[in-house]
Amino acid sequence: MLAKAPSLPADEIFLDLEDSVAPLAKEDARSNVVQALKEGDWAGRTVVVRVNAIATRWCYRDVIDVVEQAGRFLDCLMIPKVERSSDVTFVADLLRQVEDATGLDRRLGLELQIETAIGLSNIDAIAGASDRAETLIFGPADMSASLGLPALTAGLPMPGYPGDHWHFVLSRILVAARAAGLQAIDGPYLVIKDLDGFREMASRARALGFDGKWALHPGQIDVLNEVFTPSQEEYEKSEAILDAYRRATDVERMGAVMFGTEMIDEASRKMAEQLALRGRAAGLTRGESPDSPDR
Repeated sequence: MLAKAPSLPADEIFLDLEDSVAPLAKEDARSNVVQALKEGDWAGRTVVVRVNAIATRWCYRDVIDVVEQAGRFLDCLMIPKVERSSDVTFVADLLRQVEDATGLDRRLGLELQIETAIGLSNIDAIAGASDRAETLIFGPADMSASLGLPALTAGLPMPGYPGDHWHFVLSRILVAARAAGLQAIDGPYLVIKDLDGFREMASRARALGFDGKWALHPGQIDVLNEVFTPSQEEYEKSEAILDAYRRATDVERMGAVMFGTEMIDEASRKMAEQLALRGRAAGLTRGESPDSPDR
């Protein structure tokens, strides 16, 4: 898996030292991860290592060993089961010391997993605990256990619940992330061969405003890249709105104008800009420009 990962069409790849590694294999896993970081071709990917939670006996050595030996190949560390701002500052302070001691010429970021009721209750303080923070991530399996939900498979809809039982949690994570200027990422869908169900849950996350979702299997990646990339129609419209509003404000000195049957203003520009940026990042380009809608 470590050897195959660099070839996958994912935006980010994280190498795991936590839940996917048995307790008796933790020490060997560090060496395997360091070797993979050094030998893999990770160009064009955001590369992250998930350390063990700070409540465990492995966390401090995960940070020290991985960053000392392979920090130059990393972009971020991921902290699981974050429950308090002090969890974040502990890792941030340890990371600073390792960077200073090794003379690392890059400053590593932090990705923070929200997986418990305590973490969700303290989410605003967690999101603002360190300027290294880049992302909040939802962990549905541990959250299910923390909340006492009658579920055995993470990431699926809850039978018998009239709606999306994760709507509040996802919205809370999203609001905290945006207030702190962070990305928001949805967690995994464990039934890896159920691509239709996976697509439905990914589409839900995108509709709420999340920036992405985890893939646990290579077969899930194409679905995510499709769902979270704006359609060509969405991209073209967003660029056309930006053009029309720029012309209206710069040339005509009007703050609100008609775009086809819609009125657009500064708020419309902000919405169009975020879709346009996503499209450009995904490599979308404009086709032949249609006539601008009558204003």
